Amino acid sequence: FADNPNSFQILNDGFVSTEDGTGIVHMAPAYGEDDYRVCRAVDIPLVDPLDEDCKFTHQVPDYAGQFCKDADKAIIKALKHGGKLIHQTTIQHSYPFCERTDTPLIYRAIDAWYVRVEDLHERMLKNNAQVHWTPDHVGEKRFANWLADARDWNISRNRFWGSCMPVWVNIDDKDDMICVSSVAELEELSGVKVDDLHKHYVDRVVIERDGKTYRRTPEVLDCWFESGAMPYAQTHYPFENKEHFEANFPADFIAEGLDQTRGWFYTLMVLSTALFDKPAFKNVVVNGLVLAEDGLKMSKRLKNYPDPILVINEYGADALRLYMIYSPVVRAESLRFAEEGVKHALRHLLLPWWNAYSFFITYANIDGWTPEQSVPERDNLMDRWIQSSLARLEQQVTDAMDRYDLQAAVRPFVAFIDDLTNWYIRRSRRRFWKSDDDGDKMQAYATLYDVLLGLSKIAAPFTPFISETIYQNLKTNDMPESVHLCDFPTAADAQRDEVLEDQMAVVMSAVEMGRALRAEYKLKNRQPLARMHVVCDDEQLLANIQALETLISDELNIRTVEFSTDSSELATIQAKPNFKQLGPKLGPLMKKAVPLIGGLGGEQIAAISSGETVAVELEGKTIELTAADIEVVRNPKEGLAVSAEGSLVVGLDTQLNDDLVTEGLAREFVHTIQNMRKEMDLEVTQRIHIAYSGDDAIGCAIDRHLDYIMAETLALSCDPSAGEGVESNLNGHACVLFLSLAG
Repeated sequence: FADNPNSFQILNDGFVSTEDGTGIVHMAPAYGEDDYRVCRAVDIPLVDPLDEDCKFTHQVPDYAGQFCKDADKAIIKALKHGGKLIHQTTIQHSYPFCERTDTPLIYRAIDAWYVRVEDLHERMLKNNAQVHWTPDHVGEKRFANWLADARDWNISRNRFWGSCMPVWVNIDDKDDMICVSSVAELEELSGVKVDDLHKHYVDRVVIERDGKTYRRTPEVLDCWFESGAMPYAQTHYPFENKEHFEANFPADFIAEGLDQTRGWFYTLMVLSTALFDKPAFKNVVVNGLVLAEDGLKMSKRLKNYPDPILVINEYGADALRLYMIYSPVVRAESLRFAEEGVKHALRHLLLPWWNAYSFFITYANIDGWTPEQSVPERDNLMDRWIQSSLARLEQQVTDAMDRYDLQAAVRPFVAFIDDLTNWYIRRSRRRFWKSDDDGDKMQAYATLYDVLLGLSKIAAPFTPFISETIYQNLKTNDMPESVHLCDFPTAADAQRDEVLEDQMAVVMSAVEMGRALRAEYKLKNRQPLARMHVVCDDEQLLANIQALETLISDELNIRTVEFSTDSSELATIQAKPNFKQLGPKLGPLMKKAVPLIGGLGGEQIAAISSGETVAVELEGKTIELTAADIEVVRNPKEGLAVSAEGSLVVGLDTQLNDDLVTEGLAREFVHTIQNMRKEMDLEVTQRIHIAYSGDDAIGCAIDRHLDYIMAETLALSCDPSAGEGVESNLNGHACVLFLSLAG
């Protein structure tokens, strides 16, 4: 090697530093990209004594035929024997390994064919700006940056399998070549019938022209070139289907992983820009990588992920789909796959949905209701609300899908299923239970039927299996055979009642606040309370809540709901400074501001809480206080539990008298009987006899509320008895219960 020109030079370049070593490295221009770049800049030629199998050639006669890494020990031994070995040691450093075999790769310069991508930078960036990316930052930053710095693309591979490079090279002049555009042209040039384009056939085809011999260059195309050519290859363009291709290019939508910004997305963009000066796709959804729960790549060798078939068998494919779509992986972020997340999707969305369907089927079958039955005009407020909520869901899903935002498309399902099961059905159960087949009951059936059928259509793209099952059991003979053959619902605007939606949302907030207070003060919902106070300084909002008073009282088991615009009836309020917010603003005046803020009046605090700015004087300076500057503390009046959220304040009367306690005990008795019915696996229509024993409090509660107990439990009798049964504790009172089926 010493005989090569420009050998043994000392060069300087920024890629070498003292951070990872001495600051001095040897250069091997045939075996490293930086080495190649630096040496070629000063005309140092490539020296490559390796063959295609990375074995030494005759240029290294002592080790000719040996794999280069296998010769390491022999070379060290020869250096030592010749007295030329200064030091021998092993160091650790980063080096590329084959992911499949865990063996080191050999980085080596070879002859190759390139696409001159660097000439396409500006055109590719212009075309990329026409694409709608989800999420947008992938296209605007990651992909755009990659396009701006893209290097010329090596499109050839020295392999057997692959599409053959269609280039025939003059055996005497490598710069003289023929690029063949079709099989027909190759047959014309060679005079040979070409039936097979695999390498071992095409390599035999020789072109003779003007006394010159041309043989095919031995390389095959990079498979990514084939991927990038997919839009054209799939229709055999330009040889066939020209009109079809031009009518459908660019593609409306594609989807792939984040790694494809350097793969398929990139090759599609390169070829479409070079050929047509336009992008190959209009919209793209980019997903992130699904990792194992430990944060590592999923590996068959490491077995660090659950068997997907077992996960599907345990939780269902729909639960897995929901978990994935609801996760950040659909927004190009990594997901640590956790089986618990699939279970959560099943428990909190699919099972409640299925329970709603099961509730409907159970009672519809009992009453023999069918969708063909005529229904009077639906005027029930709950029916109108859930239909409007379904229309809102449809619109939310449609808007999100129009933006190709999958995560945003499935997010509203969670809230809707909760509204359907924990509000609409919960508040409408008695309409299905009552024995009379009146108009209201028929409205309830028709509404729940329409909602479940509509929900199956909206959810079908995301949860195809449960949607299909529910649809098949609800559809009539004149409907499409499958939910996946139905049109996506489009009548959302016609059924929206946004005023009612807002009205119900406030009522539900008040109920949630009431539930939270019950939990805080350890008051079961089965324990009735005498009074609930609802306070709001917005009179219109208060009127909206008051219009639905019955919903609040029934849901929270309250006898009376009182409405007011004055929260001073419930609690005294006091302001405290938010030191984190005010400290930097007031500096040394902070200490003196504490009593000033603590002395703010109720009207001032209310104004600040509602978003207004209130000015106060401190040490001759005017200070403007906002909601972020203070914390409002409410001290409930005796016997009240108070909670506030925005402009809404609710208070519960926590004092219990004998009448309330007795009714609470009766409700607890009913709850226990209902649980026993479930454990006995009784049908919802089966009648029972109840026998019980307990103290005077239990006897008094049953006597006072006997009609209620028997109606709720479907009991034909409820009598005291000293016999054996199930021991229970009802609000601290021992009780023995026995149920028997009515004959």
